[in-house]
This record gives sequence, C-alpha cells and structure tokens, in this order.
Amino acid sequence: MLQTQTITHKWPQYAEFCVPAPAEAAVMLTNADTQEVLAFLALRPVHTVVMTSFINDNGIESELNRGKYYGHRNSNGELDGVALIGHSTLVEARTDAALRSLAVQAKTSETPIHLVMSSGDAANDFWQEMTDGLKQPRLTCTEALFDVSFPFPVRKTDRNVKNADMSHLIEVAEAQAEVAFIECGVDPMAKDREGFLKRVARRIEKNRVFVVTEGDEVVFKADIIAETENVIYLEGVWVNEKYRGQGIGSDCLAALTLELLDRAEHICMLSNVEFKGAHRSFEKAGYRNTDHCTTLFA
Repeated sequence: MLQTQTITHKWPQYAEFCVPAPAEAAVMLTNADTQEVLAFLALRPVHTVVMTSFINDNGIESELNRGKYYGHRNSNGELDGVALIGHSTLVEARTDAALRSLAVQAKTSETPIHLVMSSGDAANDFWQEMTDGLKQPRLTCTEALFDVSFPFPVRKTDRNVKNADMSHLIEVAEAQAEVAFIECGVDPMAKDREGFLKRVARRIEKNRVFVVTEGDEVVFKADIIAETENVIYLEGVWVNEKYRGQGIGSDCLAALTLELLDRAEHICMLSNVEFKGAHRSFEKAGYRNTDHCTTLFA
C-alpha cells in the first residue's frame, strides 16, 4: 500500500484529498552493516543466496560485486529492503516503500544495469519505478526456481564429476557464453572476452566449476554462482551438443547434486520457463519447481 498524507487547502472550493507521501531514501550500505544485512537476507535464504554469497566472498564494499549495496529502513529503523544495484541488480524488498526507494536509487547507478531480478513479479514494479514507465526492458524472462534437498530420489549414476581446472578454461567459457546467449541474446565472449575469461578463471580457481569429460572433451559442466552455509545456487548447466538427448545431463546433474548436498541443505537454480526439455532433465535428477522469478534485461 502507498503511504499517504492528508493535504487540506485553505480555499473552500478545494476538497480534502490525499497524495503519496515521500518514502525515505535508500542509503548505501557499508561493511559495517554486514551482520545486519546478512540477518535480513537469511530470512529467505534460497531467494537471497546470490546477494549473501557475494557479501561472504567479497564484502559489501567491493568492485567484484559489479555494483553497490543499498538498503531501506522502515519507521522503526529496521531494514525492509536490500538491493545490489549494478550490472546484475538483485532486489529483496519486503514493503512497497522499500521497493520504490531502491528503484529510485537505481536511476543513478554508476554501473550500467544489465538486468533486474527479483522473486515473483517484483522486478516488473521495480523496473517501472526505475524508468518512470518510459522505457521497456529489452527482454523479459520468467524463470522457474528449481530446488532439491534431502530426502530426494537419487538417480543411480557412475558419472565422474570433478572440479574444472585451468586447462578447461576456454571450453568452460565458451559453454557458459552459449548458455548466456540462449538466455539473453548477448554473447559475453564477444562483448568483453578478456573480462569474461577473468571471471570464469576466478570461478575455476575457487573450485566452483564442475565438469564431466570424455577423453579430453568436456561433455557436461555446471557452475556454483553463489554459496552460503545453507544454500548452493547453480547456473550454466550445459551438455555438449554431441551428447544431448542421451540422458547424460540428468545423470551428471544428479551425481553433482548428491555431492553438493554434503555442503548445503538446499541446491537451487533458475531456468527460463520456456526450456521444458531442460526442466525434464532437472526433474529426473531429483529437482522440483518450487517458485518463480522475473528477470528483465536492459
């Protein structure tokens, strides 16, 4: 609901009416706010895993986040909204006032915004506030949230999933670029090859890229994009074109998932609702569709 304040004009011909009261401005967060922000995000650990993981990995104030964290407080001084505003703008707003204020802040983002993501349909409201309704997103994706936790039906497989190493850098980067292009129509290898390779290399160095190989060829790969104590978020699940349609994807994903459940209570990932074939593979590996998110590409 919009907050309102009553304005009474002194002229008798004007009736009393209401206009929206200005919301408190969002404020930039600092490392000093870390514990409070993490506690706020922990209330919905699956939905906020990426923001939490970035803070755990980089701190609130870091160029590696490719943006800045902002918060909004209610009248009691408590956080009711947090957003990472930048290349990937991630929003967790629990009141309308928080959503509006964070969206207004996004208008002046120093880092060009590539996408806006939030659970449910909140991203649409954020976008309209951020652009004053004057610009439409280049692409809108509704994405299914898939989640798995114990107990789940384990798919029997003898696939050997291992950490990627730097010898896999180009194959992994090209695979991830293919996934990105299918998702949003932008090839990061073509747009910023050097920067993209650095980000993939960093992920490999942190043991967050997993592969299955046949000889010297990568046939499957998946990346941990974010990890917290309770949740691991996977992205970039990919199967070599020559091996598709053979059940290899679900076999490898099941083997990886079983391994990762030793590290976290939940494994989750997002996938465009149009990718029905991929969803069947995820379900064979034990995943279930539990929610949806909206991603808007600028």
